[in-house]
Amino acid sequence: MIEEDPLNLDHARNVAVEASEAAGALLREGLSAAVNVHAKGDAGDVVTDLDLAAEKVLLDRVLTEFPDHTVVAEESGTLGSAESRYSWLIDPLDGTNNLAIGLPAFVVGLALCEDGLPVVGVVHEPVTGHTWSAVRGGGTAGPSGPVAPPYRPPAHGPVLAWTQGYGVARDDPAARALKLTLETRARRVLQLWAPLLSWVMLARGDIHGIVGYRTETVDLHAGVLIAQEAGMTVRALDGGPFDGTAPAGEEGSSFVACHPAMLDELLRAAADAARVRAAFPSFAGL
Repeated sequence: MIEEDPLNLDHARNVAVEASEAAGALLREGLSAAVNVHAKGDAGDVVTDLDLAAEKVLLDRVLTEFPDHTVVAEESGTLGSAESRYSWLIDPLDGTNNLAIGLPAFVVGLALCEDGLPVVGVVHEPVTGHTWSAVRGGGTAGPSGPVAPPYRPPAHGPVLAWTQGYGVARDDPAARALKLTLETRARRVLQLWAPLLSWVMLARGDIHGIVGYRTETVDLHAGVLIAQEAGMTVRALDGGPFDGTAPAGEEGSSFVACHPAMLDELLRAAADAARVRAAFPSFAGL
């Protein structure tokens, strides 16, 4: 790995915010016309011409400003330097499946990582024009200033968001056990098809927690940092530390995220789901 001078993270955040808002303006304008949707892979994912156009805006701005950084983009793969300690994760349109069916629930996301650890995170919502951003150790900022919501205990069960990777099969027994356990304990379990939007909702205090199972990385780190800097905690399903990487032998990252006051409750749910899975080896067929 090459030696690099320390980066001005506030400058990097400003670049990411401006890039996300430029991409968001393009997406917002594109909604007025017919959207061309194409199949992507064998797991039901899709891509649109808007994804590709928004990604080009983001890549042009990030690589122009930081030509020596590594960039991992949702549609274009890995670009830039392969040896930099700084890497950008770019999701030009998180929630493409929503946009494809006319549901206005999608965002633009960028994360900057230093030696694999997210240090800048930005999520922009094109429909509202609102942006949330965070710098590690510097808190989270939203449209109206700092974001650090107080804890509000759920009166009738928590509202949770569920997210899983595209590689998770419909009959995955661990996923089914987790979802069933959450459904029996929560007032509502949201499946938004836009993980970064869920992270912003958690950071704002709109929902009480997120449970993720074998999730992808490109739409993870920006949201994790924004939530953490707003006072939320993220742990592995077994309660251990969570660094955004998958355990050896697993595909994707699994976690619970919530206000610290709710952590024990979510970890108990995850543990109960594991016991259900162990007690019923053929759970996927039930």
